[in-house]
Amino acid sequence: MTTAPPVLTVADFATESIAVDQLAQAGYVIVPNFLAREHCQQLYDYALGLPAQGWQQAGIGRADNYTTNSAVRQDKIRWLRADYHYENAYLRMMDQLRLELNRELFMGLFDYECHLAHYPPGAFYRKHLDAFKGRSNRILTTVFYLNPDWQEQDGGQLVIYGERGEVLETVLPEAGKLVVFLSDVFVHEVLPGARDRFSITGWYRLNTSIGGVVDPTR
Repeated sequence: MTTAPPVLTVADFATESIAVDQLAQAGYVIVPNFLAREHCQQLYDYALGLPAQGWQQAGIGRADNYTTNSAVRQDKIRWLRADYHYENAYLRMMDQLRLELNRELFMGLFDYECHLAHYPPGAFYRKHLDAFKGRSNRILTTVFYLNPDWQEQDGGQLVIYGERGEVLETVLPEAGKLVVFLSDVFVHEVLPGARDRFSITGWYRLNTSIGGVVDPTR
C-alpha cells in the first residue's frame, strides 16, 4: 500500500509577522517547528528510502566552474523535481512562502530551486557564501532540517558568521527547523556530525535568466 504524499502548508513563518520582521532587520531568521512533526517524519522517511543512485556527490560553483572538492564539502544531494509526489509537496509549500515573502517584504522573488542534502557521519561543508554580490540571482537561502531526536552531541550544526567573522548563530539541525538568510551576506559552514544528517537546502531567486539559462555564467 502506497502512503499518500503529505499536504504541506506554510506554518509559523507565513503567519508570524515577528519572523518576517526579523528577516527584514537582521537578514536572517530561525524558525523552529516550521512544519508539523508528522510531515517532517514523512519527508525524512522519503529521504531514507531513496536508492543510492538517487543521490550525487555535491560540488561547488556553477556551470563551467562546477567541480567537486571533498576538502570543501562532502555531502550528497538530490535536486527536487515536481514530478515526484513528496518533492512536489515541498516545492509547493515553499512557493507559498515565496508569495508571502513578496507580499510582506516586496522582494521580487521569482522562483525557487532546492535539493535534499545527506551528510554521512563525519561529513562537513567548509565556510562559504551561497552567492556573490552582483554575480548570482540567488537572493535568499533556506535550510530545512529533517532529523528526528537530534541532540547537541550529534554535531552537524550550521554556523552562521557575521561580517567581522564572529559567530552569530550555531544551529542544531533538528527536525522541523527552518533557517532563512540572505545568500550574499552570511558566510556559513556545516560542522561534522556523528549521525547521518538530512536537510533540504534551497534558494529563492530573481529572474535574471538570459536566453532561457538560469543564473548564467558571467
